[in-house]
Amino acid sequence: MCALVLAVSFASPSTAETNELSTNPTPYIQRTEVREFIRDVANRNELNQHTIAGWFRTLKPLPHILKAISTPAEHTLTWREYRPIFLGKERISAGRQFLVTHQDTLQRAADTYGVPAEIIAAIIGVETFYGKHTGKHKALESLATLAFDYPPRSKFFTDELEEFIILASEEGWDATERRGSYAAAMGFPQFISSSYRAYAVDFDGDNKRDLINSVEDSIGSVGNYLARHGWRTGEPIAERWKTTADNAAAVAKLDRDSLKPKISVAAVQALGFPAVGNDLVSVMKLNGKSGNETWVGYKNFYVITRYNHSRLYAMAVMQLAQQLRVDG
Repeated sequence: MCALVLAVSFASPSTAETNELSTNPTPYIQRTEVREFIRDVANRNELNQHTIAGWFRTLKPLPHILKAISTPAEHTLTWREYRPIFLGKERISAGRQFLVTHQDTLQRAADTYGVPAEIIAAIIGVETFYGKHTGKHKALESLATLAFDYPPRSKFFTDELEEFIILASEEGWDATERRGSYAAAMGFPQFISSSYRAYAVDFDGDNKRDLINSVEDSIGSVGNYLARHGWRTGEPIAERWKTTADNAAAVAKLDRDSLKPKISVAAVQALGFPAVGNDLVSVMKLNGKSGNETWVGYKNFYVITRYNHSRLYAMAVMQLAQQLRVDG
């Protein structure tokens, strides 16, 4: 799972391009555009150009990274297929234990940022199974592959590559060894580099922001991320509607591809649904276990999609959080 604001275009590289990378990978340091990138990043950020070049010395494109980014679960699975991955008994049980083990830290984060403990726990649960799966790919090599050999989002990943270089320099990391997801999301909460720099917090008081090893920092950082993106304490996330033969066609017209809420509460109330508040909402249809499900998403649902741009992801987080609230 690649978290955070990772809105990518999932166009697959051609077979010829993938085969060329597999059979004849030119080391990145030999490519003119890479050497120019290293020089520019070093000059812009007052970093040592030779140190950065040393990090790139043995890097080569990774075809499996290009394959991975072309088939993310959020874009290939239905809700019926996606939900069981994140709401199985084992993950729910581990989440309830996580809530008990880290109760004080989660409560402190809830008090500080206004985000419920179970939502923070659910995000970490969906992202990495509470730290069990934080990623096996070398972040620098993955980002270089996506920056220089994935044209659909070269600009995005080139920016992330620069952010990673700055972050590694700030944190004193061995940049060649730091690992994460195929798109270089790292640690318990799977922050990409720009989000790590912008939203990670020192929540355990050791004067470091460590999302790799510190559960406390990770909990605080998830709370901070959601709060900074507009989480509203005590407000609903989403609710399911039961359509009727009389209003099904009208409800279907409200469904939008956009994640951003665009439907007025008055419009849905006119159809007989008890939507709350005065903000715009989103209306969505999901293919569930028993057929199509109609849902209304509120502001907090949209906030969760700022962490990962997927309705399925946000729904999984919400429903896992609901399960974590149930006494086990």
